[in-house]
Amino acid sequence: MNQLRKTELGVATGLFLLIIFSLLYKSVSYNVFELQHEYGYKFARYDQVFDYYKHYLLPLLAHITVVYLAFLWVNFWVVPKKFESGRWQIGSLLLLPTALTVFLVVMVASTWYNGYLFGVYKTVRGVHMHCIKSAFIITIFYATLYALYYAIKYLYFHQLHPKIVNKPWFNQVMVELIVMALFLVAFTLITPGRGFDKVLIVMSIGMYLGTVYLILQYRLLPRYRFHQNLRVLIRDTAFISLTVLIFVPLFWIIDRHIQPSGVLALCFTLFVANLFLVLPLSIWIFNTRQSRSNTILGLRKALDQSETGLDFLRWQINPHFLFNALNTLYGTALMEKAPATSEGIQKLGDMMRFMLHDNLLERISLTKEITYLENYIALQRLRVQGVPDIQIEVNINDTHCEHEIAPMLLIPFVENAFKHGISLRSRSRITISLSCTPEKIYFDVYNTVHANRATEIEKDSMGIGLHNVRQRLALLYANRHELNIRETATEYFVHLTIEIV
Repeated sequence: MNQLRKTELGVATGLFLLIIFSLLYKSVSYNVFELQHEYGYKFARYDQVFDYYKHYLLPLLAHITVVYLAFLWVNFWVVPKKFESGRWQIGSLLLLPTALTVFLVVMVASTWYNGYLFGVYKTVRGVHMHCIKSAFIITIFYATLYALYYAIKYLYFHQLHPKIVNKPWFNQVMVELIVMALFLVAFTLITPGRGFDKVLIVMSIGMYLGTVYLILQYRLLPRYRFHQNLRVLIRDTAFISLTVLIFVPLFWIIDRHIQPSGVLALCFTLFVANLFLVLPLSIWIFNTRQSRSNTILGLRKALDQSETGLDFLRWQINPHFLFNALNTLYGTALMEKAPATSEGIQKLGDMMRFMLHDNLLERISLTKEITYLENYIALQRLRVQGVPDIQIEVNINDTHCEHEIAPMLLIPFVENAFKHGISLRSRSRITISLSCTPEKIYFDVYNTVHANRATEIEKDSMGIGLHNVRQRLALLYANRHELNIRETATEYFVHLTIEIV
């Protein structure tokens, strides 16, 4: 309902400003003597002095302003705060002074607007009684009009709206109806002419053109998209446009001053407007929406593919490491006759639990990722313990590391360092560093490089895990990460910075 209130406020304020603009525009654009002649003919007929500002502009401004303010007061305060809350007595008491205020302002404005009546009635009392009756009828009309509006709104939102609100076309149709209504009101205000007859004719024409547009947009053009037959579309549009003949007697009944030739000319003009204005405009809007829908559909497909790719890459990393870990435990068991195997199996169980649960999440706490790294490094220490030429240094400072991160982003670099940076026959060194700031994560891995690195542990090629993690970083941290890898004949260094939003 909050969105409805905003829409009502916007529409009411828009109409109020349009009416005010149309009144003031004539005051600025036209010569005052022309306005005197156009609006003061009744005063001249009864020998009364006419002043455009006192007898036309100011009374209408007062009339329109009090109606606008009364609508805001009733619709946005009295009804929702009192009546809809069950406080009927207080709401009714508030409506009485509101109606009285509208009545008084309209009555006073009417005495000036209908000042020519002083030349019609013999007494001033007669003029005042006429204005009182007119203001009373106008006030009752506004109250009835608002009651009808609220009843329609209530029935719509409690009966029809729940059934159609989830339809894909609902929001689009509502926006188009509001735009067409505002355009029609604006066109009515700027169209030359006076009286209720002009309003009916302009509104009828607008409703006719709007109906043809909606039929084209939501019935004919979707069908045309499948048949791809322009002649069928033009034929159907022409058939619908011929229904303008129904409006011929209506225009004549509304305004008897319209000649039959004028009615036929108007019908022909509307028919041509449908074929050469409404139809091209409908096609352009329909194609624009279809193009936008296709773009959104393509983006959704790309997103689905990216998510599928992320899942695939995530699972592609896991088996690769598990085989390495099992090989490590196997080698440890052979060398030490199982003294350290139980500890290694426990750490491996913790790591497998991580991969089966936390690894499936989109984000995990960085502390869990650090625990996973520490377990992995502890397993690798078991494999190389007792070898004096292998140095493993770990510097992890978890201060300010309360961030969340995508799982399994850091382990491929550590895994790669142990897989290709350790030799049981040559001096080897691995250094791992991690630190954080409130905005970023810094991760560094250094390891030595050996000539026979590709055959010491496994025969698979170097960099499969790094290739996968590059893709994940590009998908998950696009423009928010920096990965630098430097390699020489004897050293390999990785520096990764991730910006946390």
